[in-house]
Amino acid sequence: MEIRLLESAKEDLRQGWRFYEKIASGLGDYFLDCIQADVRSLKIYAGIHERSEGFHRMLAKRFPFAVYDVIENQTIDIYAILDCRRDPEWIVKRLDSSRTG
Repeated sequence: MEIRLLESAKEDLRQGWRFYEKIASGLGDYFLDCIQADVRSLKIYAGIHERSEGFHRMLAKRFPFAVYDVIENQTIDIYAILDCRRDPEWIVKRLDSSRTG
């Protein structure tokens, strides 16, 4: 199965990296490593996660983030990687915009 990280999700990762890097030098890199490991696990576990707003929603293991993906044919498209501490209404709007954007 192929995993595609869409531009909207890449931007989410950049924002997450900047946030954690401000807290401590190197923490942003650790954040990226952990999220990338979670994303790679989708090759095994794709499709088993709960559905939210039309996406599969996988919770990250070490950070309070969720990976939102859609599976079509043999491809997993990751639309968003969002901080779960955000306002739920903001998350819904963000997911709507990533689908149409």
